[in-house]
Formats: sequence, C-alpha cells, structure tokens
Amino acid sequence: MAVPIKHVLGILVDNLSIRGSVMPLSRSSSVNWAKGLNIPRGGKTVIYTGLMYQLMPSIIAMEKMTSKFADSWISNFYGVGRMVNKVISITPFMTWTNASERERFNSILHNIAKLLQVANVDFGYLYDEEMYAGALVHDEGINDVFEAHAHKVYERLKKHNVERVITVDPHTTDMLKSVYPKIIKDYQLEVKSYLEVLAESNLKPLKKLEQDIVIHDSCVYARYEGIIDQPRQLLENAGAQIIEPINTKKMTYCCGGPAESLFPSKARTVADSRVEQLASVGDKSVTMCPICFVNIRAAAETKNLSVKDISDYLVDAYCDQ
Repeated sequence: MAVPIKHVLGILVDNLSIRGSVMPLSRSSSVNWAKGLNIPRGGKTVIYTGLMYQLMPSIIAMEKMTSKFADSWISNFYGVGRMVNKVISITPFMTWTNASERERFNSILHNIAKLLQVANVDFGYLYDEEMYAGALVHDEGINDVFEAHAHKVYERLKKHNVERVITVDPHTTDMLKSVYPKIIKDYQLEVKSYLEVLAESNLKPLKKLEQDIVIHDSCVYARYEGIIDQPRQLLENAGAQIIEPINTKKMTYCCGGPAESLFPSKARTVADSRVEQLASVGDKSVTMCPICFVNIRAAAETKNLSVKDISDYLVDAYCDQ
C-alpha cells in the first residue's frame, strides 16, 4: 500500500485555497525568526521569506508520518481526513514539530537578515501579512488554485506599496521573479535573491573561513534563475576553497525534493545518491535552499559529511558574532 498521494496533495491544495498556505502556520511560527533584528514593518523594499524555511519543520514531520503509515491501514482514512480538513484544519495533527527544528530554520532566516543589515541594505518586512508563494502547488501542476493564490500574493504586496523584494530561497525567487509575471497582467515587482544583493554590495569579511567546502547548487537557482557565481563569490571572498562535485552548476544533481512529502522513499533514494557524490570529494557541504538542506542533511546522517546552509558560513565570515 503506497502513500495516498491524491488525498495528501488534496489536503495541501485545500489548505492553500482556504487558509493561504499548504501548511498553515501560527503567527509566532511565521515571524519569530525576526525577533531582536528591529526590522521595520513594510516599506518599498522588503525581505520576503515566502514561509519556505518556516515550513520545513512541518514538511519534515509530514514526511515522517507519510513514510510511517504508507503501508498501514491508516492510509485508507486519508480521504476522510481531507473532508474533515475542509472544515477544521488537521495539519497540526499531521505535522507535529519540535522546538529545536523550528529554531534551526529560524536561525537561517535570522542569519540572512543580519547579513543584509551588515551590508547596509535598507529593507522592511511584512511580518504576519507575508504570504506563502505557492511553489509546491505550482510544481504539482494545480494551475487554477496556484494562479488564484498568486494574484492574492501580488495584491497583498501592492496593497503595502512594495516595489522591490529580496527573497531568501530559490523557490520563492522563481515564483515571484519568473512565474508570476507570466500569469499576472502588468506585473511590476523587482525581485532579487539575497545572494545577488549581497554579491553586489561589496561586503567585506571580518574573518577568513579557511575551509574546503563542497558546494551543492540548487537546481532552481542554477537552471532557472542563473544564480551560480554569486554564492561562490561570497564564499571565496571569505577565504573558503570551493570544491565542485560531479554534477555541478547548471548540471547540478537533484536533492530529492520537493517530492519528499508525497514520495518519501524515492526522494530519499535520490538524496542518497547526491550525498555519495558530495561526500566523495569532501566532508563539509553547503546548500542554499531549504528543501535541499532538509533532504541532504537527512541522507548525510550516516555519512562523514556535515551539511550547512550557506548563511551559516556567510554570517560567520561577514558578521560580528
């Protein structure tokens, strides 16, 4: 008995239509990462998380649950769960997360904002009015639901007079920069990844990393958005020695995502293959996507390979700790 993909995907799609995100988050889960940073609310330029890093603990929990019950009689009741979910959200029961995981992903967002501040970038944040960008539903081809949601996101941004967006992950970057303009008439929004912004800022390192780091390119950044040189520039300027694995840059190898919630075993097989490639050339690796981080970190648990988000290295080099 396999994972009931139709019903699991249906729950995610219903959540987006009814609650604005594939996995609804509390206000604290969405914005706690910004505590202590004194980021102003709103503004013409905003940092836009798209809730991707915040959603990762829930996605991890859902993957564990779907894997556990894939061959269980419980999978027969996912259809009932979807019907209930249309009235009362069952997501909290499907995605029970722990505080340490939430803190781990919050720290990545905290790092990114600190880096932008050190680079003297003037930006605000929409806090609890920020919306999920819809990448998962787009990737699964649920076009009518995705397009309706994209218009809501854009209307929210224009309501707050946002003109420029600094994104923090490849999927949100691709949605706002390349996908939305194709479906929204007269789309006017300047979108850049924080890696592009930092690379353009002439930011100076405060200390040298002096480490060999195996780089794993995000397929979305590298293939869709051409963001390849910027992460290398930032790491190399800080003294890191970049090690290129087999399948790198535009030819990068998939991490297994974003299929981990629907096809957990297949996603893990792909991630295992990628970890083998990375571990064969070094013992420290870097990712720049929350989905890559989750899948590669999990597959690397039994290998001699440490996995960090690129922001961990950059904040160590460029920020006064």
